[in-house]
Amino acid sequence: MKPRFSSAAEPVSRLIDEFHKLPGIGPKSAARLTYHLLRMPEAEARSLAEAIIDVKQKIILCSGCQNLTDTDPCAICRSTERDRSAICVVEEPLDILALERTGQFAGLYHVLHGVISPMEGIGPDDLKIGELLARLKNGAVTEVILATNPNLEGEATAMYLQRLISPLGVKVTSLARGLPVGGDLEYADEVTLGRALEGRREV
Repeated sequence: MKPRFSSAAEPVSRLIDEFHKLPGIGPKSAARLTYHLLRMPEAEARSLAEAIIDVKQKIILCSGCQNLTDTDPCAICRSTERDRSAICVVEEPLDILALERTGQFAGLYHVLHGVISPMEGIGPDDLKIGELLARLKNGAVTEVILATNPNLEGEATAMYLQRLISPLGVKVTSLARGLPVGGDLEYADEVTLGRALEGRREV
C-alpha cells in the first residue's frame, strides 16, 4: 500500500503508515506517534522496538485457558488458590484483565478469541470452543459463567455455548446485565463489573 504521507522521508512515511494500521489510530495520531518517536532518545526507541519483538517471539497461548502467556500453563491456571470448579468464559484476553481488577472472581478463565459472527465469516470452529468442552469432561467444573459482551454477537455466542454445555450437567450462568448493552468488558469500570459478577444468573 502506498504511504499516506508521501511528502515525508520514506522511513517516516512507512512508520506513519504502520501506526495507521493499528485499531483506533487515525492518520493524524499515526503522524504524532511517529514524530514523537523521532524525538525520543535512541535507547528508549530501541527499548520499545525490543518490547514489540519480545511480545511476538515469547507470547503463546496457555494450553488450559487459551489466555496469552509467556509460560505454559499461565499463572492463573497454575495457581493453587483458584477455585477450579468455576470457569468464566470471555471473548478476549483483555476481558480477563478487566474481571481480575474487580477482585470478585477467584475461579479459572477460558478465552474464546472472538465471537460467532456470520457477517465476518467467523463460525464456532474458528473459536476455542472445543478446548472449553474438553476442560469440562473430567467433572471437576460445576459452573461455567458466560461473560461475553452484551451485544448481538456476544449474546448469540453465549446462547450457542449454553446449548452445548447444559447437557453435560454443568450449571451455566451469565453476568447480570448491569453492563451497558453494546459495551465491551474492557471499558467497564470495576464496580459495574463486580456487581455483574455477583448478580450472575443461570441460563
